[in-house]
Parts: sequence; C-alpha cells; structure tokens
Amino acid sequence: MAIPLPRSLWPTDVLSWTARTASSAASVPARVLDLLTAAESVVARADELVGRVDRVVTNAEEQVTHAERVTKAAEEQVVAMRPVLRFVEEFSAHEVSAAIELVDELPRLANHLTQDIMPILATLDRVGPDIHELLDVTKDVRRAILGIPGFEFLRRRGEDKDTDRSD
Repeated sequence: MAIPLPRSLWPTDVLSWTARTASSAASVPARVLDLLTAAESVVARADELVGRVDRVVTNAEEQVTHAERVTKAAEEQVVAMRPVLRFVEEFSAHEVSAAIELVDELPRLANHLTQDIMPILATLDRVGPDIHELLDVTKDVRRAILGIPGFEFLRRRGEDKDTDRSD
C-alpha cells in the first residue's frame, strides 16, 4: 500500500500525514502476521492436495498395471480361441441346428448308455468263448445231420426243387 506524500507543508498537514503514516507502519507487522498465517494455511492445504494427488497417481498406476494384466490375459484367450472360432465359422445353420438337437438328446442318450449298453458291454468278455462253443456245436450238428442215412438223397431232391422254382 502506497503512502501519498502530504499535499502541503503546513504543520497540520504534515502532522496528519505523519499520524497516518505511523498508523500504517504500526499495522504492517499485524498484516504481515496475517499474511504469514494465510500463507501457512495455503502451504498446508497444498501439502494435503499433493498427498491426495500422490495417492490418486499410485492408485491409477495400480489400475493401469491391472488393466495391462487383464488385456494380456484377454489377448492370450483370443489367440487360444482362434482355432475354435475358425471351426465354428465353418458350421452351417443346418449343422448348428443338428448340434443343438444332439445336445438336447444327451440326457436320454446318457441314460440308455448307463442302463442298457454298459451292462451288455460288461458281459462281452464272456461272449467270445460262448460264440466259439456255439460254432463247435454247430459243426458237430452239421456232421451229425450229414451222417444220417438218406440225407444226401433229400438234399439233392431239395436242390432240384429250388432249380425248378427259379426257372
């Protein structure tokens, strides 16, 4: 704040100017103290804001790091899914419908597999020897039939009737 000089050199003017100047000079330390208090308040608030900004920046850096990890994982998934996507792109609408119908039938199919087919498969280890035994018995029966007297005559007669029918 500027202090204007007295307009005249009259003692009353000089005395009045001196009083105003002294009053202004006396108020300077209080005003400087007020200004210093205000400056300290501004510095404290600035320190608080800097701390908050540091926390925001740290949090933002953590979020960027997390986003980079998520992006990398997503890119890996896209690369892994490319063969599947190419496979799916080759499906026609008819094939997709058929696949959906097949999926709809899976519970029934699973039930039949466990209830009907699996018990049969469990007995397959016994079927082979049974079939061999059946073949042996069939050979024995054939030999026995061929050994019956007059069977050869009956067989030729049957062949003759077959040729008559085909003509």
